[in-house]
Amino acid sequence: MQYLQQIAFVLLAAAAIWFFSKKVKEIRRNILLGKDEDYSDNPSARWNNLLLLAFGQKKMFKNPLVALMHFIIYAGFVIINIEVLEIVLDGLLGTHRLFAGVLGGFYTFLINSFEWLALGVIIVCVAFLARRNMIKLKRFISHDLDGWPRTDANYILFTEIVLMTLFLTMNAADTILQERGAGHYAEHITGSFAVSSWIKPLLAGWSDSALVTLERVCWWLHIAGIFAFLNYLPYSKHLHILLAFPNAYYARLESQGKMKNMPAIQKEVLYAMQPELAPTEATEAPSFGAKDVFDLSWRNLLDAYSCTECGRCSSACPANSTGKLLSPRKIMMSTRDRLEEVGKNININGSFQADGKTLLHDYITVEELRACTTCNACVEACPVSISPLEIITELRRSLIMEESNAPQEWNAMFSNVENNFAPWKFSPDERDAWVRS
Repeated sequence: MQYLQQIAFVLLAAAAIWFFSKKVKEIRRNILLGKDEDYSDNPSARWNNLLLLAFGQKKMFKNPLVALMHFIIYAGFVIINIEVLEIVLDGLLGTHRLFAGVLGGFYTFLINSFEWLALGVIIVCVAFLARRNMIKLKRFISHDLDGWPRTDANYILFTEIVLMTLFLTMNAADTILQERGAGHYAEHITGSFAVSSWIKPLLAGWSDSALVTLERVCWWLHIAGIFAFLNYLPYSKHLHILLAFPNAYYARLESQGKMKNMPAIQKEVLYAMQPELAPTEATEAPSFGAKDVFDLSWRNLLDAYSCTECGRCSSACPANSTGKLLSPRKIMMSTRDRLEEVGKNININGSFQADGKTLLHDYITVEELRACTTCNACVEACPVSISPLEIITELRRSLIMEESNAPQEWNAMFSNVENNFAPWKFSPDERDAWVRS
């Protein structure tokens, strides 16, 4: 019987890892569809960002209470994986509480710590469910989240509650069987654990066989749930649990207000001022800005997959606050949706086949782009260093320079800049006339 359980566990683990690896490769391929960009400079600053933004969640602590609650869930995810390691090894080797004999009393201390953490995760998840579905904070009831995104968030919180409950119930049944000296459970006496001991009175009247069945069912559901959660992550906003780390490492180190110049435009201006430098042979006309995900950088696409959908960017956005259509969160979600659709196209056809759609117009509208004031509030608010502004400016460049699609007021300003070197309709020679008046 034990060998059958080991075989079943190996098959389950192998299937979970294979499917997860397959999806991770697909996501990596999709991200690399973007244009190349070098982020290898200043590694010390990048490691500092990784530690502060990803591990330390520095930006989250602008709201200490919410940050603490989020940190409990985060710590639960990271630290309880040590306990998951024991479960995995027990499943592979056919052992039970493999680390108990090695660590002795320290093992009991560890599991007690995990149990308190598990209780904290349950409490925080319940609080977060209430915030989303009962208190209904504005950023959680936005139409950005209509449909699957809102359901996704609730599924994850509910799943974490179930996994932590299974962990505590498993420990309660296990410690009762230890006290009764039942079978192999008596080989390692760990003593009662702090939180699961509260469940033990509910199980006191159960027979040994019923408790063994309960412990095994909880064990299997717990690890199967973790494997299922692992494969659910790539399809969920909670992919940021993994991608927050590379996203923080590859964060932009320049000041947030700095905008990238377009080399093609710089060359055109240079050639206009110094025609002798212009190439004599005909060259392919450059494209300006971005119309689809292929025109964005791989860093922009990593941003799209790393988005937590928390809505802090949209809450900070002045355009969104005044009722404009723009929502920086929706910009990131739309970019990811388009990238996923492109990925499915490649999966089916082997390479991308034109589908008549583009990120600009089909996923993100002109009205959204024009509402942006380029104030960087969304970039400052994001806890994982995402920049919706870069995507907005690239799409807007394409809109204006490739399609000549700009409001009349903007065109007048562009004309003044071109002719008068300033947004105003005054000759440069008369710019200091106010001094003489």
